[in-house]
Amino acid sequence: ITVSLLCLFFYPLQHGIVLDAGSSHTALYIYKWPADKQNGTGVVTQHSDCHVEGGGISSYAGQSGAAGRSLEACLDQAVKDIPKERHHNTPVYLGATAGMRILNISNPTQSSQILEEVGQKVKSYPFDYRGAAILSGQEEGAYGWVTANYLLENFIKYGFVGRWFSPGRPTVGALDLGGASTQITFATEEAVEDERDMMKLRLYGHEYSLYTHSFLCYGQDQLLKRLLAHIVKSQGYSQVVTHPCYPADYSRTLKMDDIFSSPCTARDKPDSYDPESGLTLQGSGHYEHCVGNVSVLFSFDGCPFSRCSLDKVFQPNITGSFMAFSAFFYVHSFLRQITGITVSTPQLLDEAAEALCAMRYSQLLSLAPAERPRLQNYCASSVFIKTLLVRGYGFDDASFPLISFQKKVGDTSMGWALGYMLTLSSLLPAESVGVRKTLTLGAWGTLLFLFIVLLLVICAFLLLRARDRRKKGGDESAI
Repeated sequence: ITVSLLCLFFYPLQHGIVLDAGSSHTALYIYKWPADKQNGTGVVTQHSDCHVEGGGISSYAGQSGAAGRSLEACLDQAVKDIPKERHHNTPVYLGATAGMRILNISNPTQSSQILEEVGQKVKSYPFDYRGAAILSGQEEGAYGWVTANYLLENFIKYGFVGRWFSPGRPTVGALDLGGASTQITFATEEAVEDERDMMKLRLYGHEYSLYTHSFLCYGQDQLLKRLLAHIVKSQGYSQVVTHPCYPADYSRTLKMDDIFSSPCTARDKPDSYDPESGLTLQGSGHYEHCVGNVSVLFSFDGCPFSRCSLDKVFQPNITGSFMAFSAFFYVHSFLRQITGITVSTPQLLDEAAEALCAMRYSQLLSLAPAERPRLQNYCASSVFIKTLLVRGYGFDDASFPLISFQKKVGDTSMGWALGYMLTLSSLLPAESVGVRKTLTLGAWGTLLFLFIVLLLVICAFLLLRARDRRKKGGDESAI
């Protein structure tokens, strides 16, 4: 039994809840740690999670009360998962990301109304509601970086002898791909030429200089909408459009509003159109044309700094290892499942994407029936990720293998939610935690008592066994 497990056994557990209100869906995460704060620093773990059915809260704009009602099933589950006597001490944080950032730009009144509605819903439950906020892109990136390095024990680690210590390991960078935005965050010693992309954190007595940038409208869902808008526009907004990234035997019908209702597609929106008019998309499965259309969505020209990633955004040279999560993980995993290629280099990523894009929809459906609602999008997503990581961020043959694509670390989901709760609940001290014992004096006394009892039991057992052997030996001598 490890010291951490003993710690969890002797202390009652404190719980915390984070509602990750993303652009495409909302997830509720319950975390747990020993209620004694001095032992909570290094042993926060995920207790359970719940994924809300339906879209993200931003999708309920204009539907009074609907965003709050969508959370009920998961909040009900949290009531069951957390002991009743701990309800009133359980903090609840709601963080909304790029979906709400976009809505806040296009309609701040609806954005505020949704936050108010979800707040009232959470307040109706017996928890300690700490408020709802729309995270900035920099905050989302930084909290994801904190989560990754906390779970990997790169900040601090607990030794068996009851001491916290710094393992002295370098931190890893964080790559997050959500529905409406994508973030890159990593520690750097280079000067950050655009101060808007610089953050300084002091954790456990160490100061970290971070480069972090969030690209709004470059999340997977919004990127696919932007790609659709570009293709429809390039083909004259006709009623039948050829989509080079869709499989050759795939077609679907959409309304114009499904494409052009987003602020991310506003620049390609026709001057006058009927949002209810339909159009048919037919796949051609043409890899080179898909690459060409996706590449148009990026701008690699006119950098005003010493170097840029994309869209005139400064980025220092990438250094060290990285963890890629959220949609990065799912696309990477899908490529391995369908093509059998474990993508570990830019060349392998290109080969896997090309092989995937050449497959017909019927073939993909037979290989991955559970992915049916999303099958048509994986070719475009693969090409997008390749363009973003290699041409945008600058990963090459030497640095790409240092990316680890992960969904979880241990039993804890990757993302910004844990880092958000750790920061807001002060479980990440700014200064070094020094030397701390795992258990209180009373708990150590209990352990010592149990250990002595166990020794006495073992000694009694050995004495009885020795006596039986002597007795048996005496009987055999008599015979």
